[in-house]
Amino acid sequence: MAQRILILNGPNLNLLGKREPGIYGSETLADVEKACGALGAELGLEVSCFQSNHEGELVDRLQQAGLEGTGVAFNPGAYSHTSIALRDAIAGSGAIVVEVHVSNIHARERFRRHSHITAVSRGMICGLGTQGYLLAIRALATHMKNAQG
Repeated sequence: MAQRILILNGPNLNLLGKREPGIYGSETLADVEKACGALGAELGLEVSCFQSNHEGELVDRLQQAGLEGTGVAFNPGAYSHTSIALRDAIAGSGAIVVEVHVSNIHARERFRRHSHITAVSRGMICGLGTQGYLLAIRALATHMKNAQG
């Protein structure tokens, strides 16, 4: 069975390519999902994508991924700075998560510099645009392969 990776996106990422292109670029979420699917196929991974503006739906997906052993490339958007619920969903389910941010959250407003998600993630990729998703997929694939022995 192929390793599974979930590309999980939080609030406002449905507006990628339209929302503040000077910060987030011009690629759309559909472009990101297509690139992630292509890389997944190249690496022999089963890639699925989900985006929601609703915290509870993201919690449900994280719990499911953790219980199923699916790796998650997760861009929690603004919830990274506010959501203990998402942090607890990762920790409680044992989800294997690489946190992704299109912009460099450390070079932005002070309130964006702390993420509740980072402490329960394998790592964080930020500031590299949408390429961060592809790097997260590669990192998850390597981690999951090494964990299998």
